[in-house]
Amino acid sequence: MKQAIQEGFILDVLANYTPVNSYYRLIKKIEDDPEFDARKAQKKLRRYVESHDYAIRLKAEIMIDHFHGQVIAKGKIGGEARAMVVTSGIERAIQYFHAFQEYLAERKSPYNVIVAFSGEYEYCGRKVTESTLNGFPSNLIADTFRKDPYRFLICADKFQTGYDEPLLHTMYVDKVLSGVKAVQTLSRINRAHPKKHETFVLDFMNDIETIREAFSPYYRTTILAEETDPNKLHDLKGDLDRAQVYSPQEIEEFVSLYLGGADRSRLDPLLDYCVARYISELNEDQQIEFKGNAKAFLRTYNFLSTILPYTNTEWEKLSIFLTFLVPKLPAPKEEDLSRGIIEAIDMDSYRVEKQATMRISLPDEDGSIQPIPTTGGGITGEPELERLSQIIKTFNEQYGNINWTDRDRVQKLISEEIPKRVAEDRAYQNACRNSDMQGARIEHDKALGRVMTSILKDDTELFKQFSDNEGFRRWLTDMIFDLTYKQGNSVA
Repeated sequence: MKQAIQEGFILDVLANYTPVNSYYRLIKKIEDDPEFDARKAQKKLRRYVESHDYAIRLKAEIMIDHFHGQVIAKGKIGGEARAMVVTSGIERAIQYFHAFQEYLAERKSPYNVIVAFSGEYEYCGRKVTESTLNGFPSNLIADTFRKDPYRFLICADKFQTGYDEPLLHTMYVDKVLSGVKAVQTLSRINRAHPKKHETFVLDFMNDIETIREAFSPYYRTTILAEETDPNKLHDLKGDLDRAQVYSPQEIEEFVSLYLGGADRSRLDPLLDYCVARYISELNEDQQIEFKGNAKAFLRTYNFLSTILPYTNTEWEKLSIFLTFLVPKLPAPKEEDLSRGIIEAIDMDSYRVEKQATMRISLPDEDGSIQPIPTTGGGITGEPELERLSQIIKTFNEQYGNINWTDRDRVQKLISEEIPKRVAEDRAYQNACRNSDMQGARIEHDKALGRVMTSILKDDTELFKQFSDNEGFRRWLTDMIFDLTYKQGNSVA
């Protein structure tokens, strides 16, 4: 990587890296204090707040404002720069797609957005595909993205490896990344272009050290720590055969049909027999072991078969068969001791804080990577139960690094920040210049409503006072109008 950067074949994607910290506060909205699996609950809570409509909208605004102000306005790649948004799943990608469309329209931006994901997904009660959302066929995404008005590509596990687009300048990351996946994903923006002099990453989910650790082994000479032992395939195949989920005859029949061009209606029944055996004949631990070994066999065989001249047809047949079988094997039914926690909580506040842009420096030394793992998965650990109140307390302490009840902060919002943001509203400014006081007051009240809606992301208590307390709302509206209009329109 170092040599490729120095010789100009690729750009350094870590040269302009900006982490964004998220802060949120959750509250318990039920009287009871039930117990939940703490580990799973924390993951669900993080997923809940980061996929909340308020959070998605706020992050979408940050991305779009950054792209217009720091990429387009500065003429990156001769004004042709594009951006990729990396999300954690299809649901999140579709949320962003709609949030981007709404905010781009509000900004009266000349640009548009494309969403990319595989298959069909049910969203808000209807089934959608990337084609139905984008308005053009999936196979045209890469070509269409190079044409205006499209400048944003929102991805869910698609276009994150093997996608070669020199016009990609900026990446917005809203997905946990690590290891080689982090390197592959961020490297989508490293392709050279005659007018491309740098890249930019804005990361909402990952810390600097995680990204540094992911890239370090590939910076200079990369050494394989130890060999991948082909003999492990014999052991893995033996373990898989002994589980008796399939028979040699079933593999032969399946592969013969597959290589003969049979469609899924003829292939699936053979797989379904094996799945039924997997469920009825194996206990939970055996299911985990079998599925882990099957994945390990596919991993190892697919790697070794690309570099060694194998002639073992039995391994090739088993690889074809397992490629279709593994996705159909259900995960062991495990009681979800975190079920119901989302219904028991509510989000009180949310905000994000952009950190300083930095260059992530990598150690100038040879790195090493481990060989392809040839072992299966392990057994899941015992759940650790905690009371809901303690789970929320731990979560808020970890992610809510703000004094949310600070009266001084609320006072500053009311007396300084809200009036300033209302005064900067373009529609209100125009009304102050060109309308009478009544017309200006109408636009002022609309502007204040928009500002207070955005305040909801930072301070729910203040928003609730504005929404529910008519006396407070009247006082705040009159006070801010006095500041921004009556006093000589000085702020406007």
